[in-house]
Amino acid sequence: MKNFTYYVPTKIHFGENQIQHLPEEVASVGKRVLLVYGGGSIKKLGLYDKVYSLLSDCTIVECNGIEPNPRIASVRKGVELCKTHNIDVVLAVGGGSVLDASKAIAAGACSDEDAWELILDAKKIKAALPIISVLTLSATGSEMDQTAVITNPETKSKKGFANDLLFPKVSICDPTYTYTVNAFQSASGVADIMSHIMETFFHHEAGCDISDQVAIDLLKTCVKYGPVLLDEPNHYEARANIMWASTWAINGFLVSGPGKNWSCHAMQHILSAYYDVTHGATLALLEPAWLSYILNDTNKDRIARFAREVFNVEEENTYKCAQKGIQKLYEFFTVTMNLPKNFAELGIPSDANFKELAEECVKARPGGRISGYETLEANDVFEIYKRCF
Repeated sequence: MKNFTYYVPTKIHFGENQIQHLPEEVASVGKRVLLVYGGGSIKKLGLYDKVYSLLSDCTIVECNGIEPNPRIASVRKGVELCKTHNIDVVLAVGGGSVLDASKAIAAGACSDEDAWELILDAKKIKAALPIISVLTLSATGSEMDQTAVITNPETKSKKGFANDLLFPKVSICDPTYTYTVNAFQSASGVADIMSHIMETFFHHEAGCDISDQVAIDLLKTCVKYGPVLLDEPNHYEARANIMWASTWAINGFLVSGPGKNWSCHAMQHILSAYYDVTHGATLALLEPAWLSYILNDTNKDRIARFAREVFNVEEENTYKCAQKGIQKLYEFFTVTMNLPKNFAELGIPSDANFKELAEECVKARPGGRISGYETLEANDVFEIYKRCF
């Protein structure tokens, strides 16, 4: 187990009607609020009116239209609004894209640098406005972490960044706000959550019993409740468990000991930068393709453990057990959760230059390779992409 420092300063209000805490939390940081949200879903939920009612004594400035795979242009718009209106607090109401954009806005509002420069080098972030979030989608875990991902269409870049100043001060997590999330987005969210967990669980560090077992239990929770979201969208326990799994999948706990070994997210980011594909649905294809490609004598025991404990695979031969578990994972995503079965169904054309994409993917990484669970060169990434055709 590696040394670590665990730090999460976010307060969570979890459960039904927890938005009642919003006025007191906003009052603790100011009265001039930037309300950041996406399309019309928060209005259909009644959240938009609820926020205005609860914050009737505040000045609210809106930054709406935040896209899935949020764009740097939206961030710049939010930064300008903050500076023009002397905003005290950023209130993010939505899913991971809204939260990610809000983090970039909060940082940009306190800097003379262009927001994209802060994203390229997060060490430049020296201050940020406080962030309060109201979650409406379970997927990214942005409600309890210090990371975000922003897309720059001009440079065909999708860049992740992190800074401890970007932890939300408070997050309100009410599972009932996710009842209206459609089947595809619910399934994609589950895939994103599971990918966060798997990217952490697959490591070579010895003695990480606590994080390993929590990872296994979180994955089992997703496998148990994920299908329920599709059959019974208003099932409170299913929505609540998936929401809490989303938060714990990426709040730093699981990497405390094993360290970070992410591979699939790097391969996904370049694809969505070029094709604007849904994040979780893409990961649902990449995770099993990656595991099947890297499976070898060194890692077969851990992958077999995943197969046995998460999918109840009964197979004595370790290598075959691992293979069956990978197939079970693919079937869970594409059959049980009804996500796309290949890149074509996802919306990535078969004539895409996957060699070039693979080279772009590794070029941005330290040393020109993905140094995750198993080291990946450009050709390895290309071969993994081919398995998703």
